[in-house]
Amino acid sequence: MSENLARQFLIREDVVFLNHGSFGACPRPVFETYQGWQLELEREPVEFLGRKLTENMRVPRQALAAELNCDEQDVVGVINATTGLNIVARSLDLKPGDQILTTDHEYSALEKTWAFICRQTGAEIVVVDVPLPLTSEEQFTKAIVSGMTERTKVLFLSHITSATALVFPVEPAIAEARKRGIWSVIDGAHAPGHIPLDMQKLGADFYSGNCHKWMMAPKGSAFLYARPEVQSLLDPLVVSHGWTAQSKDPGAKGAFDNSPFVDEMEMMGTRDPSAFLAIPAALKFRDDNDWPAVAEHCRALAQDTGERIAKLTGLEPFSSPEFCAPQMVAMPIPECDPLAIHTALFEQYKIEIPVFRWKDHCVARVSVQGYNSKPQMDRLVEALTALLNLNKA
Repeated sequence: MSENLARQFLIREDVVFLNHGSFGACPRPVFETYQGWQLELEREPVEFLGRKLTENMRVPRQALAAELNCDEQDVVGVINATTGLNIVARSLDLKPGDQILTTDHEYSALEKTWAFICRQTGAEIVVVDVPLPLTSEEQFTKAIVSGMTERTKVLFLSHITSATALVFPVEPAIAEARKRGIWSVIDGAHAPGHIPLDMQKLGADFYSGNCHKWMMAPKGSAFLYARPEVQSLLDPLVVSHGWTAQSKDPGAKGAFDNSPFVDEMEMMGTRDPSAFLAIPAALKFRDDNDWPAVAEHCRALAQDTGERIAKLTGLEPFSSPEFCAPQMVAMPIPECDPLAIHTALFEQYKIEIPVFRWKDHCVARVSVQGYNSKPQMDRLVEALTALLNLNKA
């Protein structure tokens, strides 16, 4: 399976690429579709951007809406999840003393986003510690709800955490936030194509996810979802032709035959939308290659690798298996210089994985995608055993 799929990707053959979670990897046929859109744009840019763009953008929105179980007018294309979440963070009406509730597992770029918002508005960030190892939904929800107060205005959570590779069971916390009138903002950077997503069931007010990671679309493809009831709260980062003075009125019509939400967010002047337009090709690639079977193979390989490293180190995993991201495992390793280990893994073994310090843990995070294989996992285990002076199992 992995050898056949590996030939369909553009990853360098001399590198053991075990870091799909950072920036993804685009399959060759999807990349060719992406380049085809770019060629079409250059051959007749006025027709492409002036007459066809609105209709062309509708196709990937429809495909995403089917994947997310939402209406196509409730999801818009953005270049990455950070951009989508910045749209939300900069739009919400926060005042001095308002609180943004979040956890100690959030992605650093978004920690900085909310710190910036607090500096602008006078709001405050409240961080709750999620107890480790994470072994139950009740444990997680209790920790989150314990941080809610009358001043809490925003609940900001990762769906799948970056540093610790945990799937947070966010639905009950979102439901509690809704009861209390708290806006829920979910960072889904690692979720699309990795775990099933249902916006209706999830119930989040705002959700932004990347398509260039586990969905395997080209870089520059992501989405922002907003419930219809809260779309009028959002302002575009760039005001352009899609903005209308009536956009905040209930039932308003957009400038380009979409909802104001879609037009305001997607119409932002001259840009190359080819990555977003290639999303249907990425979804087709998954269908053509029986991706549920591929993902299950990857999950087993990832979990097995995590268990092997835990056996060697004697260190407790961050969660029980049901809360571990299916194809991405953050593995605690003994005290070390993470940068030195990361460098040695690449320079000596040509293995590409992130190794870093998170709180008081040293962590090596492995991602497993369809182009990876058991021999590559063996090579990683052997390399970490040597570099960290671990006893062989």
